[in-house]
Amino acid sequence: MLQYMNQLEQWLRRVTGGDESTTLLLQVFIIVLGVVVANFFLRRLLSRLEDKTRHTPNPWDFALVSAARQPATVLAWVIGVAFAAEVVQAETEAAVFGAIEPVRTVGVIACLTWFLVRFIGNVQDAVVARRVARGEAIDRTTVDAIGKLLRVSVLITSVLVGLQSLGFSISGVLAFGGIGGIAVGFAAKDLLANFFGGLMVYLDRPFAVGDWIRSPDKQIEGTVEEIGWRLTRIRTFDKRPLYVPNAVFTQITVENPSRMTNRRINETIGLRYDDVHKVAAIVADIKAMLRAHPEIDQDQTMIVNFTQFAASSLDIMVYTFTRTTAWVAFHEIKQDVMLKIADIVTRHGAEIAFPTRTLHVAGTQLIAEAPPVSAAS
Repeated sequence: MLQYMNQLEQWLRRVTGGDESTTLLLQVFIIVLGVVVANFFLRRLLSRLEDKTRHTPNPWDFALVSAARQPATVLAWVIGVAFAAEVVQAETEAAVFGAIEPVRTVGVIACLTWFLVRFIGNVQDAVVARRVARGEAIDRTTVDAIGKLLRVSVLITSVLVGLQSLGFSISGVLAFGGIGGIAVGFAAKDLLANFFGGLMVYLDRPFAVGDWIRSPDKQIEGTVEEIGWRLTRIRTFDKRPLYVPNAVFTQITVENPSRMTNRRINETIGLRYDDVHKVAAIVADIKAMLRAHPEIDQDQTMIVNFTQFAASSLDIMVYTFTRTTAWVAFHEIKQDVMLKIADIVTRHGAEIAFPTRTLHVAGTQLIAEAPPVSAAS
């Protein structure tokens, strides 16, 4: 490199007639022009490679080229500007240019770190997109956790390498971190609690992105949109975002209805006391209807029985499970089942009971049926 610099300088001195300032400016101009031209061709090359690898079956090549596109152009400028600064330093010997070497080192490390972080993110997205396109199941929570751990590892390693390149003792830094970790732990205990809470969510996986969760201990219910290292974002059913610190999940009970296997129909059908002799036939027909229903899971518990003599009705319990767990589809099935039960009751000449009260007046033969009265009466 120095040999080419000296040859370039001698050639420029001959061209400029020995004028040192003009020679210096021409050297800087040629270097910057070379960086601009090289950057132009580099960007076009990477752009074409990105277009060609976008639709290849292998996701790694596109992730690599796409991740390298922007860091490579910045790296070219870092190296070119550092080279121009070295040329100026050789002519002027200014003290400020003594920082060229560490700045260039930090710039190169930063560009490599940027490339690795982008590459990890691109591979993460490519893996998810490929699984989704194939219709395969994928645990987004695990993929996100692995991606975040890899990015954090790259950042920590880059910082340590940068400190080592700048002349700092890594062992001293690590020792300081061990001693200062206690003070930092006390000062940021909530932050660390949320961090380890998020780690437990990633490891135990009580829920994943897209799951519907709720907690009987807190007013938390909605769909999980993002699981971060400090917060988990939940979208409630009225479309409001709910941000929950991860430490909360280590202290509360979390219910995950998204992982239910079936949905339950649990209803009580009340018949009139006048229809007591028709109860057995109605119960048998309801049970037969449920046995023949295509959306009722026959492998789950099914109960259709006359359960009690209530105050104004003969109660029949209907207890069964649907095959679907989808909320909207479940209510469609439940509606169909309830209407069929009403048809069975009507077909047998019975009626659904409503609250009534019979009054026996002492000393008379009059029996009156009064309409429902409130509990206060």
